[in-house]
Amino acid sequence: MGEIFGSVWWLIVTLGLLVTFHEFGHYWVARRLGVKVLRFSVGFGRALWSRRGRDDTEYVIAAIPLGGYVKMLDEREGEVAPAELDRAFNRKPVGTRMAIVAAGPIANLLFAVAAFWLMFVIGKPDFQPLLGEPAALAAEAGLRKGDRVVEIDGQATESWTEAMITLVEIALARRDVPMLVVGADGAQRSVVLPLSRLPAEADERSALKLTGITPLERVRPPVVAEALSGRPAARAGVQAGDRIEAVDGVAVTDFEGLYQAIQAAAAVDPALTLRVRRGAESLDLAVRAEAGKDAQGQPNFQVGIAPPDLRDALLRYGPLDAIPAALSETWSMTSTTLKLLRHLVLGRASLENVSGPIGIARNANFSAQLGPSWFLWFLATLSLSIAILNLLPVPILDGGHLLYYLIELVKGSPVSERAAAMGQYVGLALLAGLMGLAFYNDIVGLVS
Repeated sequence: MGEIFGSVWWLIVTLGLLVTFHEFGHYWVARRLGVKVLRFSVGFGRALWSRRGRDDTEYVIAAIPLGGYVKMLDEREGEVAPAELDRAFNRKPVGTRMAIVAAGPIANLLFAVAAFWLMFVIGKPDFQPLLGEPAALAAEAGLRKGDRVVEIDGQATESWTEAMITLVEIALARRDVPMLVVGADGAQRSVVLPLSRLPAEADERSALKLTGITPLERVRPPVVAEALSGRPAARAGVQAGDRIEAVDGVAVTDFEGLYQAIQAAAAVDPALTLRVRRGAESLDLAVRAEAGKDAQGQPNFQVGIAPPDLRDALLRYGPLDAIPAALSETWSMTSTTLKLLRHLVLGRASLENVSGPIGIARNANFSAQLGPSWFLWFLATLSLSIAILNLLPVPILDGGHLLYYLIELVKGSPVSERAAAMGQYVGLALLAGLMGLAFYNDIVGLVS
């Protein structure tokens, strides 16, 4: 239940931020270019809160937080007083209308840059790109256990996440990729990973597995990162930094072994004795395990101990150095997103990647649990996706309107009402199909 409420909350935060920035882009440019804005709404449906500003704009927060809109004065949507005709959207030059429409995606792009910048200033913890035991194509290419990936296809990789995002896109393109690695002995060498030999039917999930690349397994010591307040371990006197050596006399050497020892002992008797090493002192603490559920919803026993964080890479820059880093990350993620979208259209990537509000909510909640820098990364990448999606030349989206205005620039007159109406129907059908696929994937994800 906590996961459900957390997902709903972070969905509202995520969409609230991104929709507000997108619509504010339209609003701000429209106002600056002399167009009257009638309503600025975050969300659809019944208004939960509204206020009329001194600029005569109605500001609204609506009940359904799945989007928003900016309503401008327009003769096509109602009668306009003669005195205000010069402030109507449809009376403005085509260049002005294009600027107003493009401002929404541009606002999302600027938001992504700002989010990446703040992420780098805070510092984004991750794992170093260290390889585990290679198999299949990775073994044939000459990769070895303990290799650190320095570059993939000429692009520097500072973390495991960066390395995997780059590899997924190249794997879908089915092309061989040069890699620069540093071995456990410190020697640098170049290898070529033959991704052109991946099966044609492999999607992004199976393709990555078929490369034979796995992360280096990191063993977590049985050290307490945090004794959660109000939980059994904290009440018994367990402290952060304590190393747990045994559970009911059964020795443990790593955190996974500690978890299994607690489950086995508590199944017999929830009253446990933990042997704890604190500095040079050894203590026996009585802890009574509580019944709970694991991340998969399966019943287990818990004492309220947080494991140590094994992430050993921290991407952090000073405020000035974070500016070019944020711009570079924005360019890299935009390029990757466009390539993945191309693979999706060509059928190389799975349609299961198209997710709706439930998928966004679950990912928002998951990233928020990883810390503020990971949540900022999620916000930035989602904001870029929204910008790219809105710029697609599909009627009803911003890109569709820009296409109409571009045609108007070329032919010297607006698109006919009949053509515009047909385009709207096509756009609605495409959008409905996309939303249907997204909701289907959400439901299948929940069921599975």
